[in-house]
Amino acid sequence: MTRYLIIGNGAAGVSAAEEIGLTDTRAEVTIVNAEKHPMYSRPGLAYVVINEIPDRQVIARSLDWYAAKGITLVQGAATRLDVEARQVELADGRRLPYDKLLIATGARAVPLPNPGHELDGVVYLDTLDGTRDLLRRAKRARRAVVVGGGITAFELVEGLAHHKVETHFLVRKDTLWSAVFNEKESRTLAERMTEHGVHIHYRSEVAEVIGDARGRVTGVKLTSGEVLACDLVGAGIGVKPQIGLARDSALKLDKGILVDEYLQTIVPDVYAAGDCAQVWDRWTERYTLDSLWPSAVAAGRIAGRNMTARYPGMRTAYVKGIAFNACLLFGLHITAMGQLGAGRELAEPDIVQHISRGSSEVMTTTPHAYASAWSEQGASSLRLVLSGQRLVGALVVGQQTLADPLRDLIEWGTDLGPLRQDLALGGPAMTDRILRYWKLAKLRQSPEFATTVHQGVWE
Repeated sequence: MTRYLIIGNGAAGVSAAEEIGLTDTRAEVTIVNAEKHPMYSRPGLAYVVINEIPDRQVIARSLDWYAAKGITLVQGAATRLDVEARQVELADGRRLPYDKLLIATGARAVPLPNPGHELDGVVYLDTLDGTRDLLRRAKRARRAVVVGGGITAFELVEGLAHHKVETHFLVRKDTLWSAVFNEKESRTLAERMTEHGVHIHYRSEVAEVIGDARGRVTGVKLTSGEVLACDLVGAGIGVKPQIGLARDSALKLDKGILVDEYLQTIVPDVYAAGDCAQVWDRWTERYTLDSLWPSAVAAGRIAGRNMTARYPGMRTAYVKGIAFNACLLFGLHITAMGQLGAGRELAEPDIVQHISRGSSEVMTTTPHAYASAWSEQGASSLRLVLSGQRLVGALVVGQQTLADPLRDLIEWGTDLGPLRQDLALGGPAMTDRILRYWKLAKLRQSPEFATTVHQGVWE
């Protein structure tokens, strides 16, 4: 009987456990869980904080589910990996043996780097317990300041504003979500936020979080010297892979744990998947991180399958899909996919210190031979990013008709050369042409598709 040990009870770890159970019916599977809850949906926390769903609804697996699957759930924090003895040590001194190991420790919110970051009243939208604490505090808070530039920061702003807290949003640059949005897209979202009572402070950065004698937040001091009084400081400056377990081991590390195409580390029988793993990305041709739920699920399944492989020929390579994230912010549906690069060609891409929760490093890259097409219809807009003749990224704001078709066209590496003139049309005509082009491209994926198609199909 093979002993499979999984460190991490998130999307990647649980998906791997499920896959192992399907392939190896005699497997002994143990998951080490650093939190007190069963697996839950981290993307769902954004909907909890605006009261769209109750917090119990984000629980994705019940304790009965683990028992029914024969999975042993161990509560504790893994602190040390001994690859020679094939053991993982927990904080309380317990040592768990393994034959095959998966590290799926995920990523956690980066603490504010400023003095005062430890004060009572600095909050994060990162865990279920943290979200519950945020909701309790929002009931009595009068004023909040939110710091950050990615999706989580916007979700914090929306959540606090929803609970009638006077909310001030500090933006380091002069546009919102500058790694993804262009100026027009930024203005559209800013208008929505202002309508919800949010105060946006551009080119503003925190120098210090200020507290009282009892260690409670009373305000923030900006680098300009201005002081904003507040009860809460929401921190959404990014997430960092949890790779402490691997630091003193033989595993190879960069920003995350480096793995090969089979999600195996350089140490035999030790794998890594999800937010903590740095995998080869075929779009940028480099090793990248992402913090996307679908990616973690897909990687976990492949890792679990490869851990049960009896010989190398049975392994499955993990082919990373395009970066894809759909969210709802202040009533505005936003879907970002592929390489967006801030919507403009940059001589040097901005250095992003920390990846945002729910995003990918790929989204912030600038493709070579960059070109773009833009369409706007009322509050809805569409931006396409092309590298040469290939569609490599898209941002869909508002109307989502083209979201799935564009995702397919990017994934398939479709040549959009025949559409270059049509992309300049904009409006409904551009939407119609893309839809028709996608339908034919989809048909071409079918084995029944004829090898010759008359040009009239496009007319």
